[in-house]
Amino acid sequence: MSRQKRNPYKGPDRFTKAAKDRGFPARSVFKLEEIDRRVRLFRQGQRVLDLGAAPGSWSLYAAGKIGPKGQLLAVDLQPLRTALPPNSEFVQGDALSLENEALSRFAPYDVVLSDMAPATTGMRDADQARSFELFMRALEVANALLAEGGSFVGKIFMGPDFPQAKKRLKEIFAEDRAIRPEGTRTVSYEIFLIGKNKKPTNQGQNG
Repeated sequence: MSRQKRNPYKGPDRFTKAAKDRGFPARSVFKLEEIDRRVRLFRQGQRVLDLGAAPGSWSLYAAGKIGPKGQLLAVDLQPLRTALPPNSEFVQGDALSLENEALSRFAPYDVVLSDMAPATTGMRDADQARSFELFMRALEVANALLAEGGSFVGKIFMGPDFPQAKKRLKEIFAEDRAIRPEGTRTVSYEIFLIGKNKKPTNQGQNG
């Protein structure tokens, strides 16, 4: 009798339990916390755009770091069931098709975040290609809506498109890093690309 293969992404681990203990809906908060610690993303009073916000851990963390004088816009295809603080708003929609105008509620932003990921199929090449599409859309939103000197964090699955993503990141930002946080599951091939100190717009264009 064959056994069904266990999904390595299912089931709680120490990060899942720690997130619940701290009042966050998902373990992903520790990835952003580590990135913030290493590159110093947030400060009081910033304006933040969070793409792919559900279930809300990144938005809650960022909202806490920017404080009551900051402003955060969270966007996701799925409804956000996590209550956000008063300095935050939620828009339900597809970041791939929403016009930048709909995303510009608090623009220009100081930080644009993207934890967007495709609904995985198990076919690595297809999943990576879709992840690349989501990453590049988030990066172009950041290019359009970030203030000069702003920062970007975007998730991408490692694959053949990774060098192209990193090249575009370098065109837009004066500083770039790739970080695989400790909280990333061992079986995952995701990585986070970080851009800091956004160049003036005319220096961030192709060509």
